Amino acid sequence: MAATADETEETTDAPGPDPAPRRRRPGRIALAVSVFGELLITAGVLLGLFVAYSLWWTNVIADRKADQKADKVREHWARQKDSGPGALDTGDGIGFLHVPAMHNGEVLVEKGTGTDVLNDGVAGYYTQPVKATLPTSGKTGNFTLAAHRDGHGAKFHNIDKLEKGDPIVFETRDEWYVYKVYSILPETSKYNVKVLTAVPGGSGRKKPGHYITLTTCTPVYTSRHRYVVWGELVRTQKVDSERTPPAELR
Repeated sequence: MAATADETEETTDAPGPDPAPRRRRPGRIALAVSVFGELLITAGVLLGLFVAYSLWWTNVIADRKADQKADKVREHWARQKDSGPGALDTGDGIGFLHVPAMHNGEVLVEKGTGTDVLNDGVAGYYTQPVKATLPTSGKTGNFTLAAHRDGHGAKFHNIDKLEKGDPIVFETRDEWYVYKVYSILPETSKYNVKVLTAVPGGSGRKKPGHYITLTTCTPVYTSRHRYVVWGELVRTQKVDSERTPPAELR
């Protein structure tokens, strides 16, 4: 049966499928937010890499340098036959600090407390603003030392583990110097030089003696203040042919 005119017209005029909608381009604000987000992610990655470098990789490099210097010092001691103050400083270090409570093994001690010294993973003795008194001199005074708490070997990272009565031992070629912690100052100004004087200010001691002072930055991961530990010499022990450590280190 043939279609009527009306039916033909309706069929012809029937609408087709809707055209595909156009994609809207993101507005300026949305684009800015997207770019800012990507920048934040990139900054986060870079910051993470920097932290890893500062707190891990610098330790690896510093420990390698310290180990190389320590080997040279012990080799020098093995070759050197004379004694006296002139034999103390080998150019790579004057001796080794042992602090069992810090769980840091032996720490090479060098002259100076600048970053050029401490960044090599060692402890340094002060030459300014107050000059350290070396224990080998036999004179009363204060053997003052500094080391990094974080990064570059972090040799004094666990300084807060020290308690009164804990041993601090300094090893030279010919002698072991055994100190005992008698006072701790958890926080003081970085400009407080009295803690370094011959009779260390703030430690509770009023008379000359044979003291040792350990200093480092605090709080952890900052350098705003200084953490200070004081010890006093209780005895010395001659180094034997086997370099048998004192009882405090066994």
